[in-house]
Amino acid sequence: MSTALETPPEGLEPEGPEKAVPDKAPAGRGTVVLRRFLRDRTALAGAVVLLLLFLLAFAGPFVTPWSYSHIDYTALRAAPSTDHWWGTNRIGQDVFAQTVRGLQKSLVIGLLVAVLATGLASLVGACAGYFGGWADRLLMFFVDLLLVFPSFLVIAIISPRLRSGGWFAFVGLLAVFGWMITARVVRSMTLSLKEREFVRAARFMGVGPFRIIWRHILPNIASFLIIDATIQVGGAVMSETALSYFGFGVQPPDVSLGTLIASGTSAAVTYPWMFFFAAGLLVLFVLAVNLVGDGLRDALDPTARGGTR
Repeated sequence: MSTALETPPEGLEPEGPEKAVPDKAPAGRGTVVLRRFLRDRTALAGAVVLLLLFLLAFAGPFVTPWSYSHIDYTALRAAPSTDHWWGTNRIGQDVFAQTVRGLQKSLVIGLLVAVLATGLASLVGACAGYFGGWADRLLMFFVDLLLVFPSFLVIAIISPRLRSGGWFAFVGLLAVFGWMITARVVRSMTLSLKEREFVRAARFMGVGPFRIIWRHILPNIASFLIIDATIQVGGAVMSETALSYFGFGVQPPDVSLGTLIASGTSAAVTYPWMFFFAAGLLVLFVLAVNLVGDGLRDALDPTARGGTR
């Protein structure tokens, strides 16, 4: 009996399960969404612009020798120069330092308002849709009641009375009046999801309602909530800018893009650097947020444009 191992001829692969190459594991949902987003050049450009704006807002104060509150009495309304990169305003404050401080404050306010408003909308909408009955009627009555009030006018009336609370109180006001439409959409999505088999199975197994909402309802509407939060950031910054422009938002000596635009409007023609830097950053930020929102919508929705690319 021969003990030599038989080997196949050179160049031929042996057939059989022992040499079968396993299939490549399918990519997770997060990887697929990231690939779709990276294929969208406009969304990617918007994300890069947002990153650069955040870098400017939070790193800018460390690269300039001037503070946003410091006054240079030797340079009143001075044009951009090596001493003051973006010039100075009417009382000698450095425009670059003030603009990056205003951008920082507007971005923080926008992010906090978006997180609070989207979180509140998801909680109220999911509870209303899942529980139904009197809970649904009560919560939706409260939502409809808030929708009736003119939010801009209410915030303008209340915000001066909350100046002692600082800009945190202002964030709370913007969040309270910015979640109702999203809550109604979340409710309608929850009404559909609670009849799905996996939700019924969890309910029959004795899983608590809030655990079902947290583990099964909200994850299945996460794509909508992410897109909504992205859009809320831009909307909150625009609302903050408008209210600060009329003196109802961020109060001196602090600044925001709205207060800078308001103070520089009268000098937009004669001293353009006092107005156009803040206004340009605002337009750039809102445009970038919209591009990122569109890209997230296409990446998270397989039926959207670019979802099948």
